[in-house]
Amino acid sequence: MAKDKSTSKASKAVADSLGSLGSLGDSLGDYLKEQRLQSRLSLRQLADQVGVSNPYLSQIERGLRRPSADVLQQLAKALRISAEQLYVRAGIVRPDTERAGSVELAILDDAHLTERQKQSLLDVYASFLALNAAAPAPTAPPTEGERDG
Repeated sequence: MAKDKSTSKASKAVADSLGSLGSLGDSLGDYLKEQRLQSRLSLRQLADQVGVSNPYLSQIERGLRRPSADVLQQLAKALRISAEQLYVRAGIVRPDTERAGSVELAILDDAHLTERQKQSLLDVYASFLALNAAAPAPTAPPTEGERDG
């Protein structure tokens, strides 16, 4: 029993050391595990359906690995759930802005882009959104009367 506790603590420490990935991964991992159990699938069965290794899927469920959009899409198919829901839980798509979500989903759905290109575009888009959110709101140019007076 003590060994299980120390192993659990070690896993938690690794997940915590991954920073935001750990917190995103925990939420996503917990959700995936819950969906897998509801579908009555073993870890091995789901890994086979998705085309990933059993240890890799286990690491995703424990929040130690962040899956690519393609793996999330395959997980969604195998579990018969919405890929968009997994993207939100993985932190790829933000649920709060409908427009931002549509841009992100369009990038993820583009079959002509590689996984690396998709991630690069998502990173650039997120940085633009963060930059715009941090910048003060633009003020309207002065009217003609204000300029003269």
